[in-house]
Amino acid sequence: MAAPWVGRATRRLLEVSAVRGRLSRVYSTSHAFAEVLQLPKKQMTKLVYPLQDLEQYLVPDTRPDLHLRIYDPSLENIARADTIFTATARNRIDYVSSAVRLDHAPDLPWPEVCFIGRSNVGKSSLIKALFSLAPEVEVRVSKKPGHTKKMNFFRVGKHFTLVDMPGYGYRSPKDFVDMVEVYLKERTNLKRTFLLVDSVVGIQNTDNIAIEMCEEFALPYVMVLTKIDKSSKGQLLKQVLQIQKFVNTQTQGCFPQLFPVSAVTYSGIHLLRCFIANITGNLD
Repeated sequence: MAAPWVGRATRRLLEVSAVRGRLSRVYSTSHAFAEVLQLPKKQMTKLVYPLQDLEQYLVPDTRPDLHLRIYDPSLENIARADTIFTATARNRIDYVSSAVRLDHAPDLPWPEVCFIGRSNVGKSSLIKALFSLAPEVEVRVSKKPGHTKKMNFFRVGKHFTLVDMPGYGYRSPKDFVDMVEVYLKERTNLKRTFLLVDSVVGIQNTDNIAIEMCEEFALPYVMVLTKIDKSSKGQLLKQVLQIQKFVNTQTQGCFPQLFPVSAVTYSGIHLLRCFIANITGNLD
């Protein structure tokens, strides 16, 4: 009997052929995703679903200690999400403002998501990759850790707001705790916190502090593994297994799936866009 992951992989490849025509007709504005669909099937699935290479090791049938809920949206929904992240005259995507305190933050009516992580985890690079379909949006990226010192707010049409939070750890702002704790506790329209973890080194002590904060405040959050282009397959698998077990056994509010991404190869970026669109109510 074939392993469950084999069946899902086969169905996914068959789906690609079935939906290519529909996507090109219905979502013609998503040129980037249309190009992705023209890639060889294995290359396309690796780019869009980066966990698929590792899925055989993660399904509950083969690893009973793991209870992974795969987020597996259709290609149509991924294409819809890409259009939400595409800047047009009717769908403005831009920087709104920055703030060092919650009472200085813009009062916006849309759902909000925030990205937080250790200094030099690749947070600003990831956000820039998410906004690659809106090239006029300026997301400052620096090779020096701790570049982001304020909460930076970006509007994505009338769909949601994305917040780039200051990094914690090395060169973090002196008022980091007061700034971030108040925001996380009191921002009423915050729908999900994305906690970034470096896939090369895994969860660090400073990450544990951020995790404890999310747990203490009963926040729904997601772990995103960054820089997967710098990890070998074996190294990435080791981190996924360790972190997934940590999520299953040590957390209450963390979404049970990890999101591996690369801001260099764009692996996992389309899937992460789709998840953000989902949780902010834009794919209902």
